[in-house]
Amino acid sequence: MTVARKLRMGMVGGGPGAFIGPVHRIAAELDGKIELVAGAFSQSAERSREAGESYKIDPDRAYANYQEMLEAERRRHDVIDFVAIVTPNHLHLPIAEAALKAGFPVMSDKPATATYPEALTLEKAVAASGLPYGLTHTYAGYPLVREAREICANGALGKIRKIAVEYLQGWLSQPIENTGQKQATWRSDPALSGQGGCIGDIGTHAFHLVEYVTGLQVTELNATLLSVVASRRVDDDCTALLRLENGANGVLMASQIAAGEGNGLRLRVYGEAGSLDWKQEDPNRLRLKWQHGPEEIRHSGGSYLGHGARSATRLPGGHPEGYLEAFAVLYREFADGIEAWKAGQSAPLPSTLPGIAAGVRGVRFIDRAIESSQRKGWIEF
Repeated sequence: MTVARKLRMGMVGGGPGAFIGPVHRIAAELDGKIELVAGAFSQSAERSREAGESYKIDPDRAYANYQEMLEAERRRHDVIDFVAIVTPNHLHLPIAEAALKAGFPVMSDKPATATYPEALTLEKAVAASGLPYGLTHTYAGYPLVREAREICANGALGKIRKIAVEYLQGWLSQPIENTGQKQATWRSDPALSGQGGCIGDIGTHAFHLVEYVTGLQVTELNATLLSVVASRRVDDDCTALLRLENGANGVLMASQIAAGEGNGLRLRVYGEAGSLDWKQEDPNRLRLKWQHGPEEIRHSGGSYLGHGARSATRLPGGHPEGYLEAFAVLYREFADGIEAWKAGQSAPLPSTLPGIAAGVRGVRFIDRAIESSQRKGWIEF
């Protein structure tokens, strides 16, 4: 869709020392559809100004808090077009509610909220506003994840019988939150992250990938959550058995104390006729194994891929694309959705972009996994 100008983004969070804020900014601007022009980057006015300088925005648009940003931007002739939320989890709901009430579409980092009741509140706010809402489940933007989704949807694997998903990291193998490391500190504080630690930070990504790719919903789960590192107040290691709506079984492993692991997200889906295997650390290859046929490897950029994969690819085959490009796919789709919304379309966001429905299910998964672990058994989703 042709746009007359770049969409103007106002970001909340992403101040000095942040990881995900700069990622959002780079991804949003990658396709030339969006530019960061304003933000409340920190709860400290001084640090917000510092961040504004680093992002090279007008000093007058580096605000002391998100309330000030929303109020001031509404009065400008060059008002922002949407708000990106890149804060710790406990702030997701109040910022999203305020932005929607002020008339701004929202693109939020995951999880949608810190708690399940908050997610239901946000769901109502999104519905009442009628505004576009997107959620950056990054891995949904990878071309070969889109290909895997299409393979499952067209029935090539046959009836799905078994799913195995794992997300293994090692960066919290030691209590680095006690050293003041910013990312570890807030993720290990239930007042900021919510009650879920590892299960909320990366387990929810693994859960989303299962439902996104297979098109099947989890109906029951049996989870064990552990705090392996002494004195840690949230879980850092999780294992969950899953049952899906078609009767398939699954297993989900998520850990941040798997020493030596980087960002080991892997999904395997087994059907009657064959299986697929995708790894985030080797994202440009999708391995397919057939019960009666040769093993197959599909590469990103291939002309033989389905429409979903090809539309999410920017470069010819053999030119690797990764995390930032996948993130940017979601922002590109969100930008197109905002343009469609402005043009009066009733359902502007594509089904490939995670939204409030995925957000509610993701937070529900965290909530149910915690309860299952406490009860030590199977519970309904």
